[in-house]
Amino acid sequence: MQKIAIIGGSGYTGRELLKILLKHKKVEVTKITSENNAGKKIEELHPELFGCYDLRFEKYNWQTIKNNCNIVFLCLPHAASMNFAKETYDSDKIVIDLSADFRIKNIPVYEKWYKVKHTQVELLKTAVYGLPELHRYAIKQAKLIANPGCYATSIILPLYPLIKENLITDNIIVDAKSGVSGAGKKMAMPYLYNEQNENFMPYNPGTHRHTPEVLEILGIKNLTLVPHLLPITRGIISTIYCTPKQGLTQEKINNTYDKYYKNEKFIRLLKNEIYPQARTVANTNFCDIGFKLLENKLILISGLDNLLKGASGQAVQNMNIILGFDENESLS
Repeated sequence: MQKIAIIGGSGYTGRELLKILLKHKKVEVTKITSENNAGKKIEELHPELFGCYDLRFEKYNWQTIKNNCNIVFLCLPHAASMNFAKETYDSDKIVIDLSADFRIKNIPVYEKWYKVKHTQVELLKTAVYGLPELHRYAIKQAKLIANPGCYATSIILPLYPLIKENLITDNIIVDAKSGVSGAGKKMAMPYLYNEQNENFMPYNPGTHRHTPEVLEILGIKNLTLVPHLLPITRGIISTIYCTPKQGLTQEKINNTYDKYYKNEKFIRLLKNEIYPQARTVANTNFCDIGFKLLENKLILISGLDNLLKGASGQAVQNMNIILGFDENESLS
């Protein structure tokens, strides 16, 4: 039985990890930390887990984690994961980081977008970007996984096969919409119920921090991302506008997606003008992909749950790959 620690488990991603891992037949959560909630039972912060775990939140203490766990999930804010990851990695543990600290290999780019100095430059070189459909072999060999961002996952997966096959031009616009849980448990004005209910708003147009992550993984230079907040709890729908190369057909697009994703457990390719919906991916680890080819425009639409395929579900998928388990163990 593999022993799991969740560092920073009081937020939404920690909650989702607890729910997923509770169903897992081959792992056990033995430590969970929260600096502000030490001593509280899990069910005090996550009531839906009442009676499921005989654990309390603890303050971070590396020695107790080192002695009781061999896999560590970091559910910490950006810039907070670096030193934790270093300590864990050096003790020969598997680290799965759900922050952005190890996603971007270009250090100046990371520091520009996240406004913080990267303190673990050498460790960054060992990190594997944990998008299983693209990097499965490298993930199998990895000790440090940079779990992808939610928007990034929803953008990279539909675009990657078309870019690799040189079927579209490098001038892409993404209109993405997310549930409010994507912002985490922030007590800030834009995320209050009265502000979001019956409302719909853009934020960070052209400057969202997932942009450089997408550019680096796709190997492109131009992409405009405009995210929006929807008055729903969870889910992302990304509508991607791109220009097809001359002669591109619907059959060619279908064949390309089949070539890359036909056997992927968690990608559902929608055809015959069926398109993703937030409610059909909510509470699942699926990414749904559909498209519409017009005369001189290709519209791609993807949908996923920002807390699962966009965060904790993908993190467990990566863990399953590393440990040689069935990739869909405890996931649906």
